[in-house]
Amino acid sequence: MPERRLVPAPADALATRRLTHLILPDATPLRSAYAEADRRQAVADLLTENRFDPLGVPGGPFMLHLCVRDGRLVFDIRDAAEVSVRAVALALGPFRRLIKDYHMIVESHELVVSEVGSGGAHEARIQAIDMGRRGLHNEGAELLMARLDGRIGLDFETARRLFTLVCALHQRI
Repeated sequence: MPERRLVPAPADALATRRLTHLILPDATPLRSAYAEADRRQAVADLLTENRFDPLGVPGGPFMLHLCVRDGRLVFDIRDAAEVSVRAVALALGPFRRLIKDYHMIVESHELVVSEVGSGGAHEARIQAIDMGRRGLHNEGAELLMARLDGRIGLDFETARRLFTLVCALHQRI
């Protein structure tokens, strides 16, 4: 059997396999300033650095309209002229527990931070909550990458940021 070797794509090709615009058509104000800041930071980080490779779609960079329709997470991928080049829909069912847990973590963080202002919380509690949040992000990113396997190539950090946006889009399950 001949040896298979992976040949890396040229650097300029990788530079085009990314998102340059993100539109959240269903984005509504979130329940808290913390959640709003989390969403804004995820969008800013995502657009600063990402790998987004819709397999079988030539060209790039891409625009992404990310929304929830009929219980599905829809990735409406568009080219620079805003012409739709592919749509990928994922059932939200496999994400339900993670999204619910994520919202509980956000609420816990807000509660602890408000207690800090009144002298009632410890830094160790905030660190524990942040560790739990990071763990949920990691689990959500892995699930998102697995669900998109064969359709959209993502790196881990891109998947983490997209998971944050999924949670923001689906505020309550």
